[in-house]
Amino acid sequence: MTAAPRFSFLTTAYQTENLIRSTIDTVVGQTSDDWELIVVDNGNSDEMAAIINEYAEADPRIKLVRHENRGYVGGVMSAAKHATGDYLCVLDSDDQLMPGFCAAVGKFLDANPAVDAVSVDAYRFENDNDDLPAGYLRSVGVKKRPDPAHRLTMTDILAGYVPYYTAAIRREVWDAVGGYDPGIPGVHESVIIWLRLVPEYDGRVLPQRLARYRLRMDSLTRDPEKIDSFEAELVRSYMAVMPLKNPDERAALDQTLRTIRYWKHIRHARLALLEGDDDSARKNAREAFAQRKTVRAGAVVLVVNLMPGLMRSVHPIKQRVERVFGHAAGKLVARVKG
Repeated sequence: MTAAPRFSFLTTAYQTENLIRSTIDTVVGQTSDDWELIVVDNGNSDEMAAIINEYAEADPRIKLVRHENRGYVGGVMSAAKHATGDYLCVLDSDDQLMPGFCAAVGKFLDANPAVDAVSVDAYRFENDNDDLPAGYLRSVGVKKRPDPAHRLTMTDILAGYVPYYTAAIRREVWDAVGGYDPGIPGVHESVIIWLRLVPEYDGRVLPQRLARYRLRMDSLTRDPEKIDSFEAELVRSYMAVMPLKNPDERAALDQTLRTIRYWKHIRHARLALLEGDDDSARKNAREAFAQRKTVRAGAVVLVVNLMPGLMRSVHPIKQRVERVFGHAAGKLVARVKG
């Protein structure tokens, strides 16, 4: 009887035929071979199936599951159902691993066998360009180097410290918290899983960048309605744990909700300004400043009150405004993998 692998990577693939090879290659390239990869062709794509079968024929650790499109969560849960590993690791079909992921996480688990979940930091990259200077954790506001000796707390997660989604989660713990199926409509699975996990189980974060997170700036971050919907998911995810009795947890949640509202009003001020709706721009700028009295918000208030026309007419300045607000949206989306 073949022993179960230590790590099962769960990959749901839909319309990423042009990217899936690079994802699989980084799994095959692991310096430790104690893994399996379950790829769900989440849409019955003949092209996708042909690509996965090509790899599966060369390496029996790679398995293909095919069915109609069940959505992202449905695809991940389908992969989990077919996985046999001790630890489950979600890996999106456009993201990648560094060669030492399995070795480093496995070494930590060997030294800390009671730990239930281990996340990592990740490089960020756009398309196939070089890695960006700031890693995932820095991009979501984590300023201190993660201490793997620190057990994650509810306050950590409520404060916006959502670990990178490709984490090794013990199979029994994954099942106990419901995996990526939140059972609640309109929430984000990669936030809910940590909110359910940390109160009862031991979760840690390694400081090494052991994965690569692709920023696809052509999708969510350029669609205002999708960003609004995404923010609403975040808010519902955090509110799902209410009521909170711990004052530190309540304070952390309040600050996070203020941050979400801040970026929403900053973005809406920008859009209104560029569309010539000065009244709406002023209102949203003031709302942003009320949530967080930052230099950025103060500057936006000043601009929309004193020289909104200049901001629209001077093209280089307009481009600068678009870059600033585009970056703001990118930071928001990077908080959790969506």
